[in-house]
Amino acid sequence: MDQEHCSLFRLHMSPGIGRISLFKLRKAFGSFSAVLSAPPEELSRFARLSSNRAQSILALNDPQLLRGQKLLESLQARIISFWDREYPDCLRHIHDPPALLYLRGTLPAGEGFAIVGSRRATVSGLRLTEEIAAELAQRKVTIISGLARGIDTAAHRGALDAAGTTIAVLGCGIDRVYPPENAALFQRILQQNAIVTEFPPGVQPLAGHFPGRNRIISGLSRGVLVVEAASDSGSLITGDFALEQGRELFAVPGAVKNSTSFGTNRLIKQGAQVVTEASDILLSLWPNLPDAKTRDAEEQLSAQLEGTTLKVYKKLNFEPQHADELGRACGLTPMEVSAILLDLELRGGVQTLPGGRYIRN
Repeated sequence: MDQEHCSLFRLHMSPGIGRISLFKLRKAFGSFSAVLSAPPEELSRFARLSSNRAQSILALNDPQLLRGQKLLESLQARIISFWDREYPDCLRHIHDPPALLYLRGTLPAGEGFAIVGSRRATVSGLRLTEEIAAELAQRKVTIISGLARGIDTAAHRGALDAAGTTIAVLGCGIDRVYPPENAALFQRILQQNAIVTEFPPGVQPLAGHFPGRNRIISGLSRGVLVVEAASDSGSLITGDFALEQGRELFAVPGAVKNSTSFGTNRLIKQGAQVVTEASDILLSLWPNLPDAKTRDAEEQLSAQLEGTTLKVYKKLNFEPQHADELGRACGLTPMEVSAILLDLELRGGVQTLPGGRYIRN
């Protein structure tokens, strides 16, 4: 951990300094290292702390801090701050982004979609969740959820069983597995995916932490699906955050007398899109997203291409482009790009549309 992240960690572990204070301090001093080099009265003024509290934060031999640093190292966990390049861009633009994330594993690239719901899910709800998560994951959409019992667990499992990617967002410290029965799932996610939280090590999974966790789940996602939810379910909070953050909201309808459907049916009344299968989500958010078989064929064709042909193929996507546009983007003459497009068409990699436009096949 470099000096700047060590300084941020010290401040984040200090009682009395929360998300808003961290943003204020960073803006006032330019870096967290500079904050810890400032006089106690300056820290006290910007973070609204007593002078005694400010002096204790600036102490250099805090045993709790050292234990925390060693714990992060032993877990191979790291800190990503709001000011780091690898901080998720979609999360950066919500109105209350975390100042930092604790990360174990690797954040997947590409689009994310959240699936949340009841901890006391029905068998049919769990099965539908796994099917939807698997189909989205097969199309390279990362499934995001909260590792909770029920629907969250089914969402993560569906993505993993489909050899896809998933992110678990915790409402506790990165060193905690909650609920305990998901320890094996926790380890599966760690192998090739990511577990994140905004809470420092040692923090327990208290009820008051989960609304903040939920805003991160929706913030990381292009859209949010609520599968089953009672009228007072915490999953509805995630739905509220989705709407607040400009995300698309989806819900699975259920029997009107079933308590686990009260919340989802209400969301649909309020305008959430109805979902009964994965295609409802795909048609709304990613109408041109290819399936897994198509992607495999693309990868095989890419491996056979080289030079300018490969360059043109990589520029093609599932939105129609004119041959002249492709030529300009690749620095090729009209004759050169026409010959390449004909070659790609014969290989089955491109489809010709009226008006001299082309798309990936």
